[in-house]
Amino acid sequence: MKLATRYLGLELEHPVVASASPLSQTLDGVRSLEDAGAAAVVIHSLFEEQIRHEAAAQAHLMDAGTESFGEALSYFPDMEGAEIGPQQYLEHIRRCREATAIPIIASLNGASPEGWTDYARLIEEAGAHALELNLYYLPADLSESGADVERRYLQTVHQVREAVSIPLAVKIGPWFSAFGHMALQLETAGADGLVLFNRFYQPDFDIEKLEVAPTLELSRAGEIRQGLFWLALLHGRVQASLAATSGVTCAAEVAKYLLAGAHVVMTASALLRLGPSYLASLRDGLADWMEARGYEDVEQVRGAMSHGRVAEPAAFERANYLRVLDSYQNRWG
Repeated sequence: MKLATRYLGLELEHPVVASASPLSQTLDGVRSLEDAGAAAVVIHSLFEEQIRHEAAAQAHLMDAGTESFGEALSYFPDMEGAEIGPQQYLEHIRRCREATAIPIIASLNGASPEGWTDYARLIEEAGAHALELNLYYLPADLSESGADVERRYLQTVHQVREAVSIPLAVKIGPWFSAFGHMALQLETAGADGLVLFNRFYQPDFDIEKLEVAPTLELSRAGEIRQGLFWLALLHGRVQASLAATSGVTCAAEVAKYLLAGAHVVMTASALLRLGPSYLASLRDGLADWMEARGYEDVEQVRGAMSHGRVAEPAAFERANYLRVLDSYQNRWG
């Protein structure tokens, strides 16, 4: 049974990858994921807010009291060109790279192109095998158009691609008016891989305290369907590597994502629920499923049910809409 796959130009022993989560915040956590069988690990994200917060704090310390004592500025070294930011993240990359034998993929989680190129370069210098841009932007400004949002995303990808030479993946949500076209544009902008899909964490209302309450729910199996649809449509139509994420609860979802066309399948929620050791169950479950159906190589599975290869491509298109509705029997009718 050959499970080896290729993602972002990286050779992996199998398609199951640990996506960014609190499990990868420590070296011991990353080691536990490797020991459990992860083919690669995407370490937890570095957020733009962290960079801005630390830069602002540094600027405040530099400026404090200087209005009273002009000579106070001479007590501090020249900070022009100094590296300001979460250096612990970069050190974490270095330590993970040195202590493990699997690819370490860093993650930048941002909302704007400003400043990302500098940290992308530092991440590359720290030794990351690849970089995942976790683009999470909610256009709360009602005057901002969809074209403006897309331009913001593409500018970020282009600028980071110009800044680094390591493989670059882009993790985004599905909420574009023409996602397929956006995928092609991201590839043109320099993305070596697409990760489908980012999950937007929407707030809830606390009706007792009358406050907006943050919420975090782990993904469930039903969330796989949107990713399946777009992976199946993109397979064979884009050159970029395709990664699937969200909704992986067991080996069945791994198989489905591969059948749609994914090169790798990422999971975090299942590992947070059941522990890092569950990685082995996902990998071995995939192997068992393949063996039971006569597959000898994961390449035989990949894309076997994509839009271009199924007997009825209309199942992915509008022609199937009415049939789905007609298939539902109203039990109360």
